[in-house]
Amino acid sequence: MKQYLIETFRFNDHANKMVLAKIKELPDQKECIRFFSHLINSQIKWLKRIQVFPNDPGLDWWEPVYPLEELENCWNKSLEAWISFLSSLSEEHLFKEKKFTGFDGGHWSAVLKDIALQLNYHSIHHRAQMQTIIRQQGLQPDFIDYIRTKYKKLN
Repeated sequence: MKQYLIETFRFNDHANKMVLAKIKELPDQKECIRFFSHLINSQIKWLKRIQVFPNDPGLDWWEPVYPLEELENCWNKSLEAWISFLSSLSEEHLFKEKKFTGFDGGHWSAVLKDIALQLNYHSIHHRAQMQTIIRQQGLQPDFIDYIRTKYKKLN
C-alpha cells in the first residue's frame, strides 16, 4: 500500500504539472489558478491536521491563492511533504486511524491510507475541472490518463 500511495502521488504530480503548463497558456487563468492552489492547500491542511491534533491548524482549503509563478514550487513542497511523510512510515502505520479536527471543530478520525487516497482522488476531480476550463478557452488539453504512463506500443 505504501508504494501504491507514493506512486499515486507521483502520477498526480506528473499529470498536474502537465495541466499547469496548459494553464500558463490560458487567456484567463484565474479559475485554474484557484483550483490548483486549492490542491496545494488541501495537501498542506490534511498533513497539518494529522500532525497537530488535537489542535486545529487553522488553515483554509481555498486560501491563499498562489501567484502563477509560485504554483509549481508550492505544489512541489506540498507533494514532497506527503511523500516524505509516507516514506517514513511502516506499512502497518498506514492502516491506523489518525485523529483530526474537522470542518465543524469536532474531533474525527480516518485511516491514514484513506486520507492519502482522498488527496489523490481529490486531485483527479479538480484536474478534470481544469481540463474542462482549458477546453472551454479554446486549447486542447493534454492526454493525462493514468494508463498513458503504463502502456507501450507493440510492433
